[in-house]
Amino acid sequence: MSIAPVDNAFYADPQGLAALKRDAHAQAPEAIRKTAAQFESLFTTMMLKSMRAAVPKDELFGSDQQDFYQDMFDQQMATQLSKGKGLGLADMLVQQLMRGATADAAAATDAAATPGAAKPTANNWPPATREDFVQALMPAAKRAGEQLGIDPSNLIAHAALETGWGKNMPTAADGSSSFNLFGIKAGRSWNGAAVTAVTSEVEDGKSVRTPAQFRAYSSPEACMQDYAALLSGNGRYAGALGTGSDSAAFAGALQRGGYATDPDYANKLVSVARDLKFRLAAPIAGETA
Repeated sequence: MSIAPVDNAFYADPQGLAALKRDAHAQAPEAIRKTAAQFESLFTTMMLKSMRAAVPKDELFGSDQQDFYQDMFDQQMATQLSKGKGLGLADMLVQQLMRGATADAAAATDAAATPGAAKPTANNWPPATREDFVQALMPAAKRAGEQLGIDPSNLIAHAALETGWGKNMPTAADGSSSFNLFGIKAGRSWNGAAVTAVTSEVEDGKSVRTPAQFRAYSSPEACMQDYAALLSGNGRYAGALGTGSDSAAFAGALQRGGYATDPDYANKLVSVARDLKFRLAAPIAGETA
């Protein structure tokens, strides 16, 4: 096996790693892939070092110089093992970094397009009023609505129904928000972060509370983007696409697709959508949720 020289921007160089993080934040795909590979290399080196530490040291022939060259060899091995497909860790990191970069870009776009709107970030979430909830989500809902052919107010109404206007979302153990606006569960195909929360499901006509895994997002915008991908990519919800401002058609299609087990789910969504449209037409300033 030929050993290639270590890159000058090796993972152990804090300045090189910081530069890679900045490039990843700028959403350069090549930089994101390189960042993930560097982290995988770091993980592999730590794994090799841990394995060697478990083997008794040769007190007779061992030396500091031997340890030095052994560390160099481990670093080279880690670099080689992380090339190409690697161990698979880099692919998972790429997905996470791309998701975060996309969410940051969406937030920046919202700020430029609607400078007066309150951005839905961890610092001002959940919004204090229902009007703030609508204002915070509207830019992202408009983008998703254009993609799905659905009035953005219906998408916001769905988020309002699922979260009680942003007040009730699955949270992590440390109390941080998952920003999961639509109660999207983390199935086997989900590779991102997740949190555990108790949910109510209707079984044999009775409401049953049970723990479940829910997807966690870096921001409400990231959730809205994933929600749009879920509706457009799952054939069960094909009937919801292109329903425009028809909240009854939208809600009915979601229920037929099995979005929720509550038999009255569609009616509840239609009711929230009507309330929201009334608020958009004649908002009541200062009313709290």
